[in-house]
Amino acid sequence: MASAAVRDELLCSICLSLYTDPVTLRCGHNFCRGCIDQVLNIQDGSGVFSCPECRAEFRKRPALRRNVTLHNVAERVLSTQPHQEEITGIRCTYCIHSCIPAVKSCLMCEASLCADHLRVHSKSAEHVLTEPSTNLESRKCSVHKEVLKYYCTKDAICICVSCSLAGEHRGHQVEMLDEASEKKKSKLRNVLQKLFTKREKTKERVRSLEERRRNAEEKAHGGVERVTALFRDIRRQLDDLEKRVLSEIFRREMGETLSALIKMQIKKEMMSRKMRHIEELSNMTDPLTVLQEPDTCDLYDSEEEGGDEDTGGPDGGDEDTGKADGGNWDAKLILHLSHTLSDLIRGVVFYVQGPADILLDINTAGNYLLISDDLKTASWTEISQNRPETAERFQYYQVMSRRRFSSGRHYWDVEIGRSEEWGMGICYPTIDRREHQSYLGYNNKSWCLYGGRVYNKQYAVGHDSKVIQFPHQISSNRFRICLDYEAGQLSFYELCDPIRHLHTFLASFTEPLHPVLCVWRGYIKILG
Repeated sequence: MASAAVRDELLCSICLSLYTDPVTLRCGHNFCRGCIDQVLNIQDGSGVFSCPECRAEFRKRPALRRNVTLHNVAERVLSTQPHQEEITGIRCTYCIHSCIPAVKSCLMCEASLCADHLRVHSKSAEHVLTEPSTNLESRKCSVHKEVLKYYCTKDAICICVSCSLAGEHRGHQVEMLDEASEKKKSKLRNVLQKLFTKREKTKERVRSLEERRRNAEEKAHGGVERVTALFRDIRRQLDDLEKRVLSEIFRREMGETLSALIKMQIKKEMMSRKMRHIEELSNMTDPLTVLQEPDTCDLYDSEEEGGDEDTGGPDGGDEDTGKADGGNWDAKLILHLSHTLSDLIRGVVFYVQGPADILLDINTAGNYLLISDDLKTASWTEISQNRPETAERFQYYQVMSRRRFSSGRHYWDVEIGRSEEWGMGICYPTIDRREHQSYLGYNNKSWCLYGGRVYNKQYAVGHDSKVIQFPHQISSNRFRICLDYEAGQLSFYELCDPIRHLHTFLASFTEPLHPVLCVWRGYIKILG
């Protein structure tokens, strides 16, 4: 391996690496062909050529003569050195063969420089240094080939000194590049902050919409399940109704026939016994015995005639009457089926449109009722609330709603707490508020569903003092009330699984209708 002194003599003063294809200038200094070619190319624009080592000037571009001896020595030394790994990034223009990265770029020389070669360029003010770049031409004026130093605020463009003093930007307001850059950066930071704020708001909006979507999806799934259960219950009720109707038809038709058949068989047996008795009398030889028997022939004839009149037609009744009864029974059956189907369909229509918003009117509440702040719940209390005794206030445990209905279809849901007695329904605003005639269902101005312990946990309905109690037990504490004003129908449903229809009132409504509640020893609440 060559000594350090010999090796230093084999280094190019431009790239500071071993010579690669060394050439000699007329002044005698040696350089790599590639290195001196780049230097001469840069000097070509100024019209003066000089040696980078001794600064000897040449009027014309000097001829490059190959130094064969130096080339051979450099190659031998280079072959004995270990391979140097490739360095990524922008390389120094004068250190191409040793792959040394550049730390600055000189705009004047249009060269990228490493730390060693930077020393010469940094000594002169004419050499403008910047961050390493492979596209140095873009940092010079395309017209004057000078370094871009200013920013024209009017035309929003970077210009050189000549553009500012004598060019098309003469007289325009200009700023130093650093100053203009800082102003633009400030504006960009403001824009960035605004975009950041807007992005956060957008993200929050996206989160809100995602939450709404999830809630809507859950609500839709819940609605699908409830509607599916509702139609499943409708199908079950239709199946039960079909079975009951078919059973009733069979019982009605076959029952009358069987009854007539049994009557005829009994009549036939009685006639057979009478015939045997008469034959025995006819065959007796003792005249005294025959004569002592009662004379029953006329009686038998009269009984036969009367029996024929009673039985009438072949099925034991008058044919015309039977046909008339059958026709009426068929009409009643069809009417019952029509009402039942209409009621089931109406339940679906009420459900789809959504519940009505019902608020209780505290001005109508009895003094032994507490009304919640949201005007949804009425609770019984032993302590009088000492509200003013007005004409619109109920004397007992009842309260009307603020809202009233004079048309359309509406429904609302009600929840019952533990109570001895409760009631729910509708009433006219002209209902009495005092004494017994103010009780819901005990006048012709209100329709009501009752329940509670006083009814043995069973249901009852009432209107105009006519109360009907149902045999089946209460299985839920939630109920739905459906009103069709024009059709004159008020229906009650039990919100169990599946929903069960309880009763439908039919009426011709002549006044606006208010939802109304009553409760004793418990609470009752409007849901939703």
